[in-house]
This record gives sequence, structure tokens and C-alpha cells, in this order.
Amino acid sequence: MIGILGGSGFYSLLEDARELEVKTPYGAPSAPLMVGEMQGVEVAFLPRHGAKHQFPPHTVPYRANLWAMKELGASRVIGPCAAGSLQRHVEPGHFVICDQLVDRTSGRADTFYDGPETTHVSFADPYCPTMREAAIAQAREQGITIHERGTVVVIQGPRFSTRSESKWFQGQGWEVVNMTQYPEAILARELELCFLNISLITDYDVGVEGETEAVTHEAVIEVFQANNAALKELLHRVVPALPEARDCPCATALEGARFEP
Repeated sequence: MIGILGGSGFYSLLEDARELEVKTPYGAPSAPLMVGEMQGVEVAFLPRHGAKHQFPPHTVPYRANLWAMKELGASRVIGPCAAGSLQRHVEPGHFVICDQLVDRTSGRADTFYDGPETTHVSFADPYCPTMREAAIAQAREQGITIHERGTVVVIQGPRFSTRSESKWFQGQGWEVVNMTQYPEAILARELELCFLNISLITDYDVGVEGETEAVTHEAVIEVFQANNAALKELLHRVVPALPEARDCPCATALEGARFEP
């Protein structure tokens, strides 16, 4: 099974979908999960912000969402998201297949391992290399403009960045800013799930200095909706292209991670 975390507009992705309520030790997920098929592959879909977009980024029940995916039998999870660009060459409408992540959030429940079993999971490469390779290949075939790697800096939200913060992020050379990729990515890794990010660029974060206007919520929604069809088509291509075997580091992330006194 493949899991997809996205917006409520992605319900239409699945064929013969059925709704499932999943209970977790971390409370209820953002919404009931929809399980159906995509190109002959079983897929579980969950809107990360809830069916009515009622969970802002800092209140999304991330642990419950990932646990529910694992509970249903998912081994890989795709986490597409709307994101802002920090670099002029990464334009609105482009897709970025991120390979790195910087966490600038605070206070979020970001681990399943609160003790007494101390566990330190490697997170050097946050995104699954196998899934990234498949997504890049399928995006090329589809003919959409993609950036094959990029660093996403995850901010707390729900506010957007200040101009000084954005200038700092740009100066570091990071490409993408988002509010939900952390702790999604690390929670997937702690459950030995493969995780893929596809960032759909909706705007320039507060504006590339001297060239573009500051971001507005209306502008974000407009660009995201205009490119939703391309993202859906890409997901339809990526899901059946994933190999059955999992020989990536994600599948064995817990080996050697636990402290044994």
C-alpha cells in the first residue's frame, strides 16, 4: 500500500474508495482515511489539514496521521505540499523534489520515542532516494518543470515569514519554505516508512528582494489550483512506477538506533 498525505481536493484520486476510521495511540488522525486504487495499486489517502482544512500547520496531528498509515499497511508515503520559493530561478508553478530539510518549528510532537527505550534514528537524508528517483523520472516524462533537488526550510506557521527571516533563508541557499514537512518526514522515518516530498511552488516567499511582491494567501491558492491537475497526473505516474522491493535505508531505519545498556 502507498499512503498519500495531501489536500482535501485529492479525494478524487482514488477509484472504488472506501472510508476507514483508524484509532491510534496518539488520538484521531486529521480525518477518516480513504482507501482505494490508483493505477491498480492500493492507496490510502488522508488530508493532512482535515476534510474541511480545520487544522492549521502547528496543530496537525502528525503522529496520528503517520501511525494510521502504518497501521493500514502502508510502506511508502507521498507528501505533496504547497510551498514558497526562496530563489528566483525556482518559479511559481515549478515542482521541487526535495532532498534536504531544515527544521525551524517549535513545540511540535515530533517523535514516537519518548522513552523509556531511547531511540536515535538517522535523519541525514530525510527523503527516500528510491521514491525521489521515480518521481524525477516520471516528472521528466510528463514534461513539467522540476528541480531535482532542494532544501525545504519548515517554519512554524500559521504566519508567513518576515522579510528578514526570508532574506536569511535565501542567503543560506535554501530553495523552498513550507509549514508541514516537519515532523512528517521524521515520523515516517521512525516508522521505517519511505517518504517523498513533492513541493508545488505557489509564490515567492515575501518576495525575492526588489523583484516580486510579498506572498498573499489568495495568490497561493490561485497558483496551487492552477497546477493541481499536473500534480495529480504526476501522482498517477509515480505510484505504479515504484518498485515492489524496498532496498533503501528507510526500510531498516531502526537497526542500531536503539540504546542498549
